[in-house]
Amino acid sequence: MSTKTPVFGITGWKNTGKTTLVTRLVSEFTQRGYCVSTIKHAHHNFDIDQKGRDSYKHRDAGAHEVALVSGNRWALMHELRGADEPTLEEVIERLSPCDLVLIEGYKRESHPKIESRRVEGNSKEPLAPQDPAIVAIASDQPLLEENLPVFDIDTIEEIADFIADYIKLPVPRKTNQSVS
Repeated sequence: MSTKTPVFGITGWKNTGKTTLVTRLVSEFTQRGYCVSTIKHAHHNFDIDQKGRDSYKHRDAGAHEVALVSGNRWALMHELRGADEPTLEEVIERLSPCDLVLIEGYKRESHPKIESRRVEGNSKEPLAPQDPAIVAIASDQPLLEENLPVFDIDTIEEIADFIADYIKLPVPRKTNQSVS
């Protein structure tokens, strides 16, 4: 990735705890004073809008992009209308400046990643042997024969320390803590 913003991913099969791990890492890094953005790859036809809503009607009528704006947040929906899915790099470039981008999914991309594994996962086949971008594993069970660092999936501070060290995450530009 040629982006200047540090990126790090969480990947794994379905039902291995990727979303839980990402949300816990976002909370941890935010508590440490970092501004964090996330990108999640969805494999299915998803929609963040509801049929019958005005914004849905705009898209249904053929709008290329629809922005929803309120006093609390804004969202931009972009319809591909047959165009190719944007690359991860193109999505990262559209994000506002931040200290760290955590990426969920994107198994085939080259950014550094932790593989999430759980007993309840849909597949037991490890991804790490086929993906040199996987630099560690977070698991809910001991993995004795791994060549990569293995973390208990619930040791969030330890995993965050590993990520920060691995990508050489600089000290946060701002802090969420008040100064006395």
